Order: sequence, then structure tokens, then C-alpha cells
Amino acid sequence: MSTPSTPATADFRADDERWWSKLGPGLITGAADDDPSGIATYSQAGAQFGYALGWTVVLTFPLMVGIQLASARIGRVTGRNLTETFTRFCPNWIVAGLVVLLLVANIINLAADLNAMGHAAALVLPALPAWYAAGFGVVSLLLQVFVPYDQYVRVLKWLTLSLLAYVGVVLAVDVDWAAAARGIYAPQIQWSQEFVTTVVAVLGTTISPYLFFWQASQEVEEIRRVPEDKPLRRAPEQVRRQLRRLRVDTVAGMGFSNLIAFFIITATAATLHAHGQTRIETTAQAAAALRPIAGDAAFVLFALGVVGTGMLALPVLAGSAADAVASYFRVRRGLNLTLSQGLSFYGILAAAMALGIAGSLSGLDPIAALVGAAVINAVISVPVMVAVMIAASSPRVMVGIVLSRKWKVLGWLATAAMAAASLALLVTSII
Repeated sequence: MSTPSTPATADFRADDERWWSKLGPGLITGAADDDPSGIATYSQAGAQFGYALGWTVVLTFPLMVGIQLASARIGRVTGRNLTETFTRFCPNWIVAGLVVLLLVANIINLAADLNAMGHAAALVLPALPAWYAAGFGVVSLLLQVFVPYDQYVRVLKWLTLSLLAYVGVVLAVDVDWAAAARGIYAPQIQWSQEFVTTVVAVLGTTISPYLFFWQASQEVEEIRRVPEDKPLRRAPEQVRRQLRRLRVDTVAGMGFSNLIAFFIITATAATLHAHGQTRIETTAQAAAALRPIAGDAAFVLFALGVVGTGMLALPVLAGSAADAVASYFRVRRGLNLTLSQGLSFYGILAAAMALGIAGSLSGLDPIAALVGAAVINAVISVPVMVAVMIAASSPRVMVGIVLSRKWKVLGWLATAAMAAASLALLVTSII
């Protein structure tokens, strides 16, 4: 027998719905950050250095919020994505270079993610990993093309819950919480190429160019999806409400992303590193290694988490690349278009996914590709972040709705941190 709703429970449900409705591009972007490439990088960090790199996820949280909020505001204020925005103050050759860098990094990331997803799925259900990898890529592409955006975005929001698998892994293993706390608040920094490369990979997989492009473009998609929403440059009455929503959405999304990253580092530190297994070659190997140490539950949760977050990351990687390329060539674009309306856009999307699938089947070294993708992201992030911060701080581009001082500071600090990490990697590689 159902219990009638009281005014209090009705208000609680309404508040719950309002909070969930405020979460969208920021939540999806943050969760997509923990893609199989991220999982591999965090797993390698935990396996190789134990709890010692827990500080990186705390450091990157405010930096992520700063740069992602700048990207989101560009999309919401101007109604244009980053590629269109950059053309307003950058020479054409610079914009072309940024788009090419994004495209190359995203295709490498797609290949690495599909490869990892295929191997993870093959651990749970017997079949060739290549079949799974190709299948995941095709299914993701079909969903993007044929499922209307307003329905597809709901699927992506629910897929973010797949990351809770890594909370389950931590609950299933024996964690030295005192050591985990020391890794955050009393880190031991090592000046070695392996340590620096891992730190750069963590930064690169946490603060990645495709995330900037995706969140900005999704704010533009949201403006098109919601009839009453307009670019803030044309709707000053919406400024206060929308900027508040952007902050909530971005802080929640990046917080969720970094919390999951901490759980992955902690889980592999408590299991693989604690038992002397400091090298992993694939995310599938990381999952398989958990089985004798932490049991079947942790193994299955880890493997399924790779697949779930991969299905969330694939459209972000392919979609952000296709959106940037289509914008550069002034092709009609958007996931809200039907196939006949957006044939050229979906052709670019399909080409990016096809190249990713081909890369995943090419026999690449899985962990080298995954961590390598993170390092590439770190290096190419710097010029993209400089362009984002210039745009978000420009009164001409933002029509006076520029970033406040604290968000500018965080954004530029994130840019400086990525530049310093890339320089440190170069120095340790030479020495």
C-alpha cells in the first residue's frame, strides 16, 4: 500500500529534482575525465607509488574547476563553442593548429580507451577483446547519431553512476587510511623521470583539452535544447541564475571526478602495491590482479567500471573532436541534428570513431597508449588553456561578463601548473 506524500516529502523530492536538473555538462565532463585512460593512469600511479600520489587529485581539483568553469562560461555567454570563439581573436593558423592537436590527442585517446574496454569486457564475458572494442565504438556512434540529444544526455548522466564501482572496490579491500592521508597532506616528492612522468600523466588525464571543448559545446547544445535559454550576452536577466548553475554543475562534476580518481589510486595502492605488484600493462591486468588479492567482487566491479566509464567517455572524445573540426570548416553541427540535417557533422564524427577503432585494433601497447595519451594531453593542454583564459577574460569576447578575479587566478594557475609539469618532464627526459 502506498504512503501519501506529505508537503515535506514533496518539497524534498522537488529539491532533489532541482539539484539533479542543475547537473549536466559539468557532471558529464567530470565523469568522462575518469575514462579508461584515466583509470589506467591512476591505477599505475597507485601500483607504482602506493599512496604517495594522493596529493595530485587534491591539487588538481581547484585547478580543474577554474579552467572548466572558464570554458563553460564561454559557451553559455557567447553561444559559441571554443573553436568559433578562438577565431575572434586568434589568427586562422593558430586555430587550425589547436584543432589539429585536439583531433590527434582525441583519436589516440579513443583508440586507447576502446582497447582497454575490449580487454576489460573479455575478462568478464569470454570473447576476443577486438570484437568488444569494435562493438563498443559502433554502439556509441549509433547512439550519438540516432538518439535525440535530450534523451541521450540523460543516458550520459546516469552512466556517471558507473564510476561508483570504484567506491565499491575500496570498500572491498583493506586500506591503510593513515598512509592514504599522508599521501595527501605530507607527500614525498621524487625527482626521477618515472615519478615526474606519472605526475604529468595524472595532470594530463585530469586536465585534458577535450574536456574544455566538450563542456563549452554542451553549454551551446543546452541553449539550443531549452527554448527559454539564450546566450547570456543577449539575455542579461538570466546571468545570475545561469552563472550560479554553472558553478554548481562544474564544482560537483570536478569534485566527483577527483573523488573517483582518489578511490582508484587508493584501491590499487592497497592491493597491487601492497603485494609488490608495481607494474601493470593494461587496465584489464589491473582488474585481473585484484582477483586473488581482493576477491571476485572487486575484480568484477573494476572491470565493469572500465566499460561503463568508457561508454561515457567515447561520445565526449569523438563529439568534442567532431564539433571542433566542423566549426573550423563552418559545417552545420550538433548532436540535436537528425542524420539528414547533419550529414557532414556525423560524417566527421564517424571518421573520428573509425580511426579510434582502427587504432584499438592495431596491436598498440595498451598501458603505453593509455598513459601516453595522458602525457600528450598534458603537453597540448597548455596552448589551449592559454587561449581559453584569454577568451574568458576578454570584455570584447564575453561582452562584459568576464571571469571574476578568483576564477581568473585559478584558471591561470592551472595553465601554469600544466606548463611547469610539461617542462619538468622535458628536463627529466634530457638529464
